[in-house]
Amino acid sequence: MFVLMFYDVGEKRVGKVLKTARRYLTWIQNSVLEGDLSPATFEALKIDVRKILDLQYDSVLFYAWRTERYMSREVVGVERGCTDFMV
Repeated sequence: MFVLMFYDVGEKRVGKVLKTARRYLTWIQNSVLEGDLSPATFEALKIDVRKILDLQYDSVLFYAWRTERYMSREVVGVERGCTDFMV
């Protein structure tokens, strides 16, 4: 499945969340990552990220599609990070 992850976390946890998420996904912009994951790997990512969060303060959003085929991506301005695919 194709996954987008957006996070808004406390300063002390930003580095840890990014480092953990980059084990699974590709960083594309500040606080945004994307990539193809199996359902089991997606669950592992969520578990690992949840261990870092302060659930009373932090927020992480995941969007998941069964396939990248039904998703389009357009960059306006400077493209940050590297991507795994081209549109």
